[in-house]
Order: sequence, then structure tokens, then C-alpha cells
Amino acid sequence: MPASFSRFATEVQGETAFTVLAKARQLQAAGKEVIELEIGDSPFPTADAATAAGIAAIEADQCHYGPSSGLPDFRDAAAEYMGREYGVDVKGENVVAGPGAKTFQTLFCEAFLNPGDGVLVFSPHFPTYPANIHRRGARMVTSRLEQSHAFRPNLADVERFLDEDPHPKAIFLNSPHNPTGGIALPEDIAGLADIIRGQDVALFSDEPYDRMVWSGSHHTPLAEAGMLDQCVSAFTFSKSYSMSGWRLGFAVSSAAIVDRFTLLTNTALSCVPPFTQIAGAAALRNGDEQRESRMQEFRLKVEGLAARVDKIDGIDCLTPGGTFYVFPSVKDVCNRLGVTSHGLALFVLEGADDNFGVACLGGECFGEAGAGFLRLSCAEPEDRLRQAVDFLPEAFGRTDRLAAFLETRPEYRLDAPYV
Repeated sequence: MPASFSRFATEVQGETAFTVLAKARQLQAAGKEVIELEIGDSPFPTADAATAAGIAAIEADQCHYGPSSGLPDFRDAAAEYMGREYGVDVKGENVVAGPGAKTFQTLFCEAFLNPGDGVLVFSPHFPTYPANIHRRGARMVTSRLEQSHAFRPNLADVERFLDEDPHPKAIFLNSPHNPTGGIALPEDIAGLADIIRGQDVALFSDEPYDRMVWSGSHHTPLAEAGMLDQCVSAFTFSKSYSMSGWRLGFAVSSAAIVDRFTLLTNTALSCVPPFTQIAGAAALRNGDEQRESRMQEFRLKVEGLAARVDKIDGIDCLTPGGTFYVFPSVKDVCNRLGVTSHGLALFVLEGADDNFGVACLGGECFGEAGAGFLRLSCAEPEDRLRQAVDFLPEAFGRTDRLAAFLETRPEYRLDAPYV
């Protein structure tokens, strides 16, 4: 008989964006035209400085094992970046390399959580947070992010968590926020630091969109007094430098925490390929001008997309403060049509038209608090974004096709109206 899987492996939920991506590619292979707004990948090629340095590194055979903490020059480059961009005075010893930023969720939970510990997560939330928390046997406690509050974190919920949870141990913060595009303002960051400072509580600050801030500027908790000893901030090259396939990121914290992360990296990953780190260091030191030019293109695209989506009858869309997503409320549309928000997203992709579809995600892919919303990426060219927005009200009006879709997918019928 085959060996049985663990309870965790049979219950874990993955990132729905990749499931929808696979479906979109399947439909495209069958001849359907699909505009892909589901995945959070940059449409630009890798930053020129990184490409040149990476190729040179491969040609120089920088393709062998390296230190689990990362190459010293890469760590120094990341520390320089933190000082230059955010005024955080750190050195290479405060940096650890990783294959993207997602792995630091796992390492953070391994480093700080025991079974039964409480972890506060602002929700909607990135889909892999629950998996990494539950992998350690810890408990996820959610604080709802409200559209009426521009999806900013509710600090009263943080105080309540620390006062009422039987064993509060960690908080996950993501700003700029995926999926909502919300921004934690400086007073939010300072207030959060004031609440947890000196307590046995660790903060995971997920900051992959740090250069994608359209309202104000990015603030990292590491800049707050005392937070270096309680906070791990994770950064990636995927968004700012269009290096998603290189799988490179870094985390910043105290030297003691970085040493612990290095040990955990050693046991799980061995090391990050040296040539990717060499490419990343070049991007950090020589890629600012190209990066900022591309970020301005993203800003215009996301602001234009939000404005056009907001004009659709039954949709309420805030202009996001950051990221390259818009997160419109489609509650009125869903209530009128009797379909869940992710059911609406799949209908627009699969069922609304035989030859054309738009791939996006229902908000419940990001937790219960996301129900009634859609997440749309703006990574497609401008003309394709306009085409996608123009198609949405057409799709919503094809009620006969929606009824047929729900006959085959009854799990997407809306049981109770969204409020």
C-alpha cells in the first residue's frame, strides 16, 4: 500500500494565482485569447545591470556552493541599500540571502513559533501565510483590513491580540499590501512598534513591494527604535528589478536573528546560487535609474486601471497606495448575479465567452476577509488592460451563460449576500 500523507500535507492550501495561471495557459493552448491579470509578475526584462553581472558570473563559473548566509559582497550591497533608501544603519552581518522572499516566512516561523503560539495576520493576506504558520502547529488570528480605512492595519486589534490571546508570539505585516494595495502609514508603523517594543513578540515585515509606493513613501519597521531585535524584514528582487525567475531575496534583522536564519537555511536550502547574488548586488548598486523609470510606468498603469474599473456599474475601486494590483469591491455585482467573487473571476475567464477571457482572482483566495473583491494585476500592456476592463461589464451581462456556468460549478453560488 502507498504511504499515507501527513495531516498537514492533506490540508494545506497553496497560492491560487498559480492554479488560475495554469488554467489560463491551458485555455490559451486550446486557442482561447486570455488577458492575464492573475499573476504578480513583472512584464519587464531583468534589470540590465543584473543581466550583465549574472552572465559574467556564470561565465566565470560562479555556479558552485556558497555560504548559507549569502556572499559577503551581496550582504554588504543589501545593507548599503537599507541605509541609502530607508536610513537603517545595518551591516552585512544583518543580512541573510534567500531564494526570493517567500522562504523567509518559513524560516521566521521555524525561528520563533512553537505549537499553540498565536500569530496575528492582517487579512486579506498573502495565501502562503497560513501554511507556514500551521506548519509549526501555531494558530493564525486575523485582523480584518477594511476598504473604508484604506486597508490600513488596525492597531486596536494588535492591542487586543496581545491582551487576550493565550500565547501571542508573532505578527505578520505586509506593506505595501498584497492583495489590497494598502499602505501602512508612518504613524501605523510607529504605533505598531510602540505596542510590541520590549515584549516577547516577533514581527515579520513582508516588504517585496517596497519600491512600488504611489502615495507617500515606504516605511520599514526596522527604522523604528529597538525593532532590529524584534523584526525580520523580507525583500525581493522580483518586483523592483524584474528578477522573479532568478529566485533571489534577502532578510534584514539583528545579527543574532540572522545567525539563526543562516543555520535554518543551511539545514533546508544549503545556499543561494552565487551567480544570482552577484546579479542582485549589481542591481542594488547600479540599477536605481532603470528601476525608478519602470516604477513610474507601473504607477501610471495601476492608477489608470483603478480609475477605469471604478467606473463600471456595481464596482467600487480605491486607487491603491502601492503594488501593481487593484482590489475592487464587486459585492453589488455578485449579490445581483448570485455568484461568489472567485466564481465571478472564473466565469470571466472560462464561461463568459468561448473565444476570449480575462484571468483574475477572487478576493477569497486571500482569506475570508477578501470575499466580495477581485484582484487584478496591471502587468499587461495598456491596450490589453483597456480591453480587459471593457470586457468585464459585457461578461457580467451574460446572465444566461452565467447560469449555465453555475450549473456545472455549483460551489460558486453565493449562499448569502455580501455586506
